[in-house]
Amino acid sequence: MNANLRKVAIISGGAQGIGKATARRLLRDDFAVVIADHDEEAGRETETELQVLGDVLFIQADVGNEDDVGRLAAQSARTFGRLDALVNNAGISANKPVEQLTLEEWNRVLATNLTGAFLCVKHTADRLRATRGAIVNIASTRALQSERHTEAYSASKGGIVALTHALAVSLAPEVRVNCISPGWIDSSQWKKRSGRKPQPISTADHEQHPVGRVGQPEDIADMVAYLLSVQAGFITGQNFVVDGGMTRKMIYI
Repeated sequence: MNANLRKVAIISGGAQGIGKATARRLLRDDFAVVIADHDEEAGRETETELQVLGDVLFIQADVGNEDDVGRLAAQSARTFGRLDALVNNAGISANKPVEQLTLEEWNRVLATNLTGAFLCVKHTADRLRATRGAIVNIASTRALQSERHTEAYSASKGGIVALTHALAVSLAPEVRVNCISPGWIDSSQWKKRSGRKPQPISTADHEQHPVGRVGQPEDIADMVAYLLSVQAGFITGQNFVVDGGMTRKMIYI
């Protein structure tokens, strides 16, 4: 692989869902892409599937583990030599009543969703500065509003929004940092083959969205691509809600 003359992106959680859709979009935009994911089965499958589009490398890594992130950054640098974009997308949840949520579960969610983003930036900031690159963090509308029993996930995504504007100031002017808060995204067809199951979505599910449909991973991938582009050169420190308008809808029961 020789990507010295093209842009390079690292995508955490890039083997499935929004991360996979983003990898495919950036490959089509002529990026070389490093997919970082804890799930080796999904990572190898996605690497093989997307290689027809360009240079793609899967690296197995737990982004909540600093040794893994350091290895990810070093292997990416050895392979491609530069870095222009970082997409912090890796995320897990542990949704249960707060009285039943263990400290281990709480810490694991924050380690993956929030600390993982911090570690990925820590170990790639020098290369991003060198290329005047950009970072996109994937938060969630759960940073702004909640369903029951989502304390760990919501806290981690709220932290991502705050981390985004902090990094935007700290890494300025060389690196732009923004985040996206997706709403309901149907990623059921973007899972690894062994875990792929259709998600039942009703007409009412679609129609409750002001745009008339549930979101797709491509909707978020398109926004990531824009925020990484030169057209977004005057945008940093912002959180973009991409949810079909749901957070602007007043609901009375």
